[in-house]
Amino acid sequence: MAYTTAVLLIVLVFVGIPLQVWGHQSIVARVVGTIHGYLYLVYLLAAFDLTRKLGVRIGWMLLVLLAGTVPFCAFVAERKLTALYNRSASPAGPPVPSVTGDRGAVTGPPSER
Repeated sequence: MAYTTAVLLIVLVFVGIPLQVWGHQSIVARVVGTIHGYLYLVYLLAAFDLTRKLGVRIGWMLLVLLAGTVPFCAFVAERKLTALYNRSASPAGPPVPSVTGDRGAVTGPPSER
């Protein structure tokens, strides 16, 4: 949702609005603006749900939610939340014990032996 909202906002700001102001053609701004508006509501719900599940502090949550209103900020917010999610979703398992065999000490998971 972050990428979709960000791309639509960029198209709106850098194509739709200039066409509306200088080209006197408002169809792009109306269509893209409407689509961005509805998808931004979906983005807000998805981002709120994700930040709540990740336990993000309220200040960061508000920044993520507002990222859909500033061009290119949603890309940054998505990258940071994805990194946070990946860190929280991949639990660090217990360390693999060393195994002593005929060839000496072998350490690490079996796939690396």
